[in-house]
Amino acid sequence: MKLTDGFWGLRPGVTALYGHEAHDIWETADTVDGPGLMVTAPTKIIEGRGDTLNRPVLTVTLSSPLDGVVRVRIAHHTGGVAPTGFELPGAVGGAGRVEVTDDGGVVRTGSLAAVVRRGDPWSLEFRSAGRRLTGSGRKAQGYARVDADAPIDRGPVDLPGRKDAPRERTFVHEQLDLAVGELVYGLGERFGPLVKNGQTIDIWNADGGTASEQAYKNVPFYVSSRGYGVLVNDPGRVSFEVGSEAVERVEFAVSGEVLEYFVFDGPTPKDVLARYTALTGRPPVVPAWSYGLWLSTSFTTDYDEATVTRFLDQMAARALPISVFHFDCFWMREFNWCDFEWDPRVFPDPDGMLQRLHDRDVRVSVWLNPYIGQRSPLFEEARRAGHLVRRADGTVWQWDMWQAGMALVDFTNPDAVTWYQSKLRSLVAQGVDCFKTDFGERIPVDVVWADGTDPERMHNLYAQLYNRAVHDVLVEERGAGEAVLFARSATAGGQTMPVHWGGDSTSTYASMAETLRGGLSLAMSGFAHWSHDIGGFEGTPDAGVYKRWTAFGLLSSHSRFHGSQSYRVPWMFDEEAVEVTRRFTSLKMRLMPYLYAAGLEAASTGVPVMRPMALEFPDDPATAYLDRQYMLGADLLVAPVFAADGEVDLYLPDGVWTHLLTGERVPGGRWRRERHDVMSLPLYVRPGAVLPWGAREDRPDYDYLDGLSLRVFAGGEGTARVRVTAPDGRSESFEVDRASVTE
Repeated sequence: MKLTDGFWGLRPGVTALYGHEAHDIWETADTVDGPGLMVTAPTKIIEGRGDTLNRPVLTVTLSSPLDGVVRVRIAHHTGGVAPTGFELPGAVGGAGRVEVTDDGGVVRTGSLAAVVRRGDPWSLEFRSAGRRLTGSGRKAQGYARVDADAPIDRGPVDLPGRKDAPRERTFVHEQLDLAVGELVYGLGERFGPLVKNGQTIDIWNADGGTASEQAYKNVPFYVSSRGYGVLVNDPGRVSFEVGSEAVERVEFAVSGEVLEYFVFDGPTPKDVLARYTALTGRPPVVPAWSYGLWLSTSFTTDYDEATVTRFLDQMAARALPISVFHFDCFWMREFNWCDFEWDPRVFPDPDGMLQRLHDRDVRVSVWLNPYIGQRSPLFEEARRAGHLVRRADGTVWQWDMWQAGMALVDFTNPDAVTWYQSKLRSLVAQGVDCFKTDFGERIPVDVVWADGTDPERMHNLYAQLYNRAVHDVLVEERGAGEAVLFARSATAGGQTMPVHWGGDSTSTYASMAETLRGGLSLAMSGFAHWSHDIGGFEGTPDAGVYKRWTAFGLLSSHSRFHGSQSYRVPWMFDEEAVEVTRRFTSLKMRLMPYLYAAGLEAASTGVPVMRPMALEFPDDPATAYLDRQYMLGADLLVAPVFAADGEVDLYLPDGVWTHLLTGERVPGGRWRRERHDVMSLPLYVRPGAVLPWGAREDRPDYDYLDGLSLRVFAGGEGTARVRVTAPDGRSESFEVDRASVTE
């Protein structure tokens, strides 16, 4: 949100006040976290007593909710109802040590210190182990009044939007310094460049596909290459200017009278993510079977039980193991979404069908959304019970996008949650194993929520409530270790309800690349598990795109064949596609001891399964901008092929790397250009890695300790310790001499 006109001026319709100095600083025991600092920051330098009259101030509060984390709260007027932030299950409070001196004040927590200097100009610095990370200086903390017609670039307008927007709105903003060469990552699943410098980003969930500036999963959290992170604790529209409006700073602004943010210490990006997920929630362990191949009916295709059976028979005949079969929208009757009832014209015996699928050892996923179409029998039931979101005049909010006359379940109403969950429990009892929670982004702001939440704040937060309602049912009915979603929308904290997938891509190489960028950006936002539609969603891929995307998809944490208007079974492209699918499905099954261990690591540390190169190699400057390759766990480097001719440019960090498929050893610390046929891609093992290698190729949820091999790769020294855990919880640790290279 651009408020300024160059370095000196403001845009037309904007008036702004800035905290010019720390006039007084005092210790308080009364912050939300316990001990903290309070600072009065007048919007003019106070030279005499008269300057204190008719003068707004900003009240700045600093405290610590968790070791290595500082909370900063900037308020213009403190007497109003402050916006509710995100759930912070890891907040313990009392983690800060406070000191006030003649020079200023400091909050220390772990090795992180927030230092406020008295007097002019305003100065707030964040330091770690004596090193300055970032800070807030002159004209950084501001309070702005903006005319409704002011050209401030508020970003995409979500429809339906607020119809009664006030003529003037107020905003609070902060600007944190960017050092020379400092890079910013994260801010949710964004499909542009991985490095966010130079971008204007609005945190506002939208159904915009993968080829636009909009995003399904907006997270107001970023990681800096200097070893710290920042979360803006506001679920509403947060506007970021990342070295764009003020090129030396990251600015973030929210509407209203209060802005709250957290600074997370590092020193490494992994440490930042560990602290961030410790505060906002860690991902759970997902079931081993979910790592296997998911096959979908696709969206608008014709299908019934015979179609499903035929696909599974043909997959089995080709030795292509399926772990999950997904029924997309039309398992329910058209116009009725959602009524949670199998369409009897197509599925006359759903109970028997589900049992027959389970007899084949296939799990079942069904599609959901949080909307109730007007034709659905549940519409009137929900309306009478008060379970649907309403307008200010008491009428049910409806529109005709997606489903005719659809309404929205009000998940801020506990009774509505219980009602919605009762429908899901019936499906789980019937034999459904997991749910694809689609949509959740088109959330109106011209409505009244049952719990009184500000509609702007509920827009992004709705996805959280929706996914939580569904995930809780699976935890309660299936058990915590068996609960898994396939979710599209999310915000901060959404990592606690995996898995998420990348949304509506097109069936092209370019869309495959933008999909990867989105997944890597989401990984830098604290999400550990991620998937995408193999082959792309819109349109039908040519055989080349399908085969290249299959290799990429089966080297992601989770893997699903899905599309819009055509089936995605491999033989419909060519027989070579069958061979590609078999090769990479078999490879993933063999890698399951390694991948499952990466999932366990994510649950304990918050470090994602798929990792940007800059996350795994933060000290190698050559990795900083890489967004066409990634690490799968700590030891596998994957560079998907995004060109029909099979040519790939990739970078290998220092050391001797070994190609997993060919055994070729190549030196790192340099760029490589390679050409691969469809049965291969750059897939390199980290120097000195010990890779646990499973014994089975037919399923993901086997006993990893039975027939386990430990593959020792060149380039390492000393002893490696490897722990392998089976899906049933049994584990065994091994010590391996890296000198005994087997590969």
